[in-house]
Amino acid sequence: MSFFRGSNPSTVSQSAPSMQARKEEVKQQIQQELAVASAQQLVTKMTENCFAKCVTRPGASLSGSEERCLSQCMQLYMAAFDKISQTYVTRITKEGRKP
Repeated sequence: MSFFRGSNPSTVSQSAPSMQARKEEVKQQIQQELAVASAQQLVTKMTENCFAKCVTRPGASLSGSEERCLSQCMQLYMAAFDKISQTYVTRITKEGRKP
C-alpha cells in the first residue's frame, strides 16, 4: 500500500514508461479494429451497390457481362477506397505534426 505511505520516485518513473507503452498498445489495437470495421463496411457497401448495378435479373449463375460489370465495379470501389485512405492518412499525419 505504498499509495498511502507515499510513493517512491523510482517506482513512479518506472511506471510512466509502462503506462505509455500500454497507451500505445491500446491505441494500436483501436486502430486495427477501426481498420477491420472500415474494411467490412467497404465490402458490404461494395457488394450491395455493385450487385444492384450489375445484376438486374438474379438467376442461378452470373452471365459473362454481369461478371465483367461486377469486376469493374469492385475495382473502382477499391481504387476509390485506396485513394481516400491515403488522403486521410496524409491529413492525419500532417495534423499530428502541428505544434
